[in-house]
Amino acid sequence: MTTQWVLDEVATITERNIQLLKQKFSGFSQQQLTWKPYDGAWSIAEIFAHLNEYSRFYHTVFHRRIDRTRFREPKEIFVSSPLGRSAWVSMKLGNAKNVKRRFNAPKAYNPNVNPSLVTGKDLETLLAGQNELIAILEKALGVNIRKVKVPIAISKIIRFRLGDALLFVAYHNERHFQQAINLTKMAQFPKK
Repeated sequence: MTTQWVLDEVATITERNIQLLKQKFSGFSQQQLTWKPYDGAWSIAEIFAHLNEYSRFYHTVFHRRIDRTRFREPKEIFVSSPLGRSAWVSMKLGNAKNVKRRFNAPKAYNPNVNPSLVTGKDLETLLAGQNELIAILEKALGVNIRKVKVPIAISKIIRFRLGDALLFVAYHNERHFQQAINLTKMAQFPKK
């Protein structure tokens, strides 16, 4: 795969997320944002809070690693590591926009376990974070996304290639945006 494909794929998903936030979710009432179909499920606000917490970690790491790297020569071809590829493929939605494999969120990123993640400004924060990810992609154009390594949120020891980490974050975001869309399609979802 090419470096350009990786960056374009992440940009396409992120731009679609930005449009969804502006066109679909921005007009939602507080009741719609906080509605849950059952105890233990996440509301739209909680989904967004979860994504915001991941963004806080990954965006900081992306900026720092891109700014400090000595690998300033981008390469045309990007090769995923086996672990990195496995991670982003497992996050990717199926062809029917369905979740192929379920994961439990780590406690620090789970709004049911850590309710303080929900701030009331979750939609605005997520929109800012998605725009920041677009800016990170611009910076990533100037480095070798195979050589730059980033730690992952659940382990400081394990490191992904920057290209793998960007794909992981984009597919993780896409997965949860689909989760939020699925909530809105439920018959019990509040109309306003």
